[in-house]
Amino acid sequence: MNISKYIDYTLLKSTATEHDIIELCYNARQHNYYSVCINSCYVELAKKLLSETDVKVCTVVGFPLGATATEAKVFEAEKAIEHGADEIDMVINLGYLKSRNFTAVLDDIKSVKFAIGKTPLKVILEISELNKNEIIEACEICLNADVDFIKTSTGSTKSGATLTAVKIIKKTVKNQAKIKASGGISDFETVLKYIEVGADRIGTSSQIEGKSKSQQIRNTRIYKQYLEKMNKTDDVSITNSVKKLQD
Repeated sequence: MNISKYIDYTLLKSTATEHDIIELCYNARQHNYYSVCINSCYVELAKKLLSETDVKVCTVVGFPLGATATEAKVFEAEKAIEHGADEIDMVINLGYLKSRNFTAVLDDIKSVKFAIGKTPLKVILEISELNKNEIIEACEICLNADVDFIKTSTGSTKSGATLTAVKIIKKTVKNQAKIKASGGISDFETVLKYIEVGADRIGTSSQIEGKSKSQQIRNTRIYKQYLEKMNKTDDVSITNSVKKLQD
């Protein structure tokens, strides 16, 4: 299985430099990831760097606390779209959620969703700060707001994604919204585990190969065996063509 198109390759550190973003975009192109996820000040730069590729540009809103005014989130999202963002990841207002002010949580999300139109919206729940019932309640609010994705974590708190949380989200939303798992995912095998329990997208700051090392080794071995077989034939032109492809 090739996982490249599941990956939102992420760099959200406050200290990220222009050079870091250039390197991020280069690596995303090399691995053919689905997107890069960056702070909004670098959206224009990333869009230019990725203009001739299929790699999309994702940015964050109300990050990482989610406690900014709704109007500020809306403005931030609109500016990001104006600068070229293809997707928006917004942080839910945890304070409103903990207060059980569900109407305010819903209005906050719906306002951003309305402002960005058809642009995909992911809502970050920050599962490390929520219990099971709160995760379910947050998911139900997100469904009422017609969001595209529910995302586990910002990666800025004590812990990130968990398989248990993704299972809870999947059981709640079923196929009404997609799921993005993020935070603490750094290798191929872990990505597969999250995909198996229902994740549709993976946020990671690690360079993860699209295929497992064992699969890459196996493919290389098969290819070498094929070349050896071709070299034993009299069809020199075919053999030379294969060697050129190898080079």
